[in-house]
Amino acid sequence: MKLFVQVPCLNEEGTLLSVLETIPTKIDGIDEIEILIIDDGSTDRTVEVARAFGVHHFVFHTRNMGLARSFRDGVDYAIRHGADIVVNTDGDNQYPQQSIAALVQPLLRGDADIAIGDRQTATIQHFSPFKKLMQRVGSQVVNKAAGTELPDAASGFRAYSRASLFRLNVVTQFSYCMETIIQAGNKRLRIASVPITTNPKTRESRLFKNIGQHMMKSASAISRSYIMFKPHSVFLSLGVVFGVLAVIPFARFLVFWFQGDTTGHVQSLIFGTGMLVGSLLSFALLIIADLQRTNRVLLEDTLERVKEIQYGPGAATSPAVTLVHPPLDLGSDEPTQTRHVS
Repeated sequence: MKLFVQVPCLNEEGTLLSVLETIPTKIDGIDEIEILIIDDGSTDRTVEVARAFGVHHFVFHTRNMGLARSFRDGVDYAIRHGADIVVNTDGDNQYPQQSIAALVQPLLRGDADIAIGDRQTATIQHFSPFKKLMQRVGSQVVNKAAGTELPDAASGFRAYSRASLFRLNVVTQFSYCMETIIQAGNKRLRIASVPITTNPKTRESRLFKNIGQHMMKSASAISRSYIMFKPHSVFLSLGVVFGVLAVIPFARFLVFWFQGDTTGHVQSLIFGTGMLVGSLLSFALLIIADLQRTNRVLLEDTLERVKEIQYGPGAATSPAVTLVHPPLDLGSDEPTQTRHVS
């Protein structure tokens, strides 16, 4: 049983050593523990600190590519090198690495495919009341979309089984946290919550500039994932609402018509027609989204099988460096080029 602890880093020279020193070196039920550093374009001595500590697994981004891409590249590297469990933590020492042993227990017992550290945000002193409220509301929204009951959906302190990572596909460019929960919930993966206590705050988050930006990007990621997995809930509801709003003005016009009042009320016909068009468009989008959903399920099933073949017994086992270059067209969504250096 091999465990990879991956640490996404962006200029974490001052805190990385504290993270590395507290990662457990022995856990019951785990035969090997490896540390993987994902250097997301750092310009300080982050890599030197890791190498001095003895880390020999690295993924390098030639420029900052964000947390979601760092997670994806780290998972790809870890699975390719035989990881049975991948734990994701942060380079700012927010999470207590000593709790990794507790975090992986649900996976080792076979009770869960994914374990998420519950930061118990209501007790975190440096969280403002507004941020605590937003964390609670955000978790409720994600739970609604995923069909789960997780108290802290935004926590990045997580453990994933190898099998669950074969089934998850991160497509967002912002943060993988919300998206992977919604995917996992809709794919009927078992998710456990493990209470933890966070370390004192070391710096401001680099994932977003302010809480407003964080809310907008999180809402966008949640909405996209929700529509991907539950298009009927969105477009069917919109179609029915617009349909009802179309019937009311049409009925109003007919009532006046049969009463002999034929002098006007064209505004009712105009408004009703607009709502009817909205209803028809919603049902058309529902059909398109449902077809895309069916196609995506087939593609994901094929991709899962490809991963199983690609990362099978013949996968690499020796340490290597993965250097990831950004696309030449920075506005493109084309996959990055990856070079493996033994």
